[in-house]
Amino acid sequence: MPTISMFYGIIIRMYYAPKEHPPPHFHVYYGEYKATIDIRTCELMQGSLPNKQTKLVLAWAELHQDELLADWALVMNGEEPFKIQPLK
Repeated sequence: MPTISMFYGIIIRMYYAPKEHPPPHFHVYYGEYKATIDIRTCELMQGSLPNKQTKLVLAWAELHQDELLADWALVMNGEEPFKIQPLK
């Protein structure tokens, strides 16, 4: 599963198809926490993160929504996603 971005100890990844399934989403890892974020709504789908990290990830997702959707299209075709700028 490629890492597409990292910031403040948060790791953002996407799986390659055929392991993935709609809706478009990405996976977040922070220490022992794991979460899945819906790209279209920028909402937590499952799992949990501390409040501060949730806010950072959702803000980052809103800023990079178009890039995330483009990466989703790539991984659905079994292609390597592009790296996305971290939150600064």
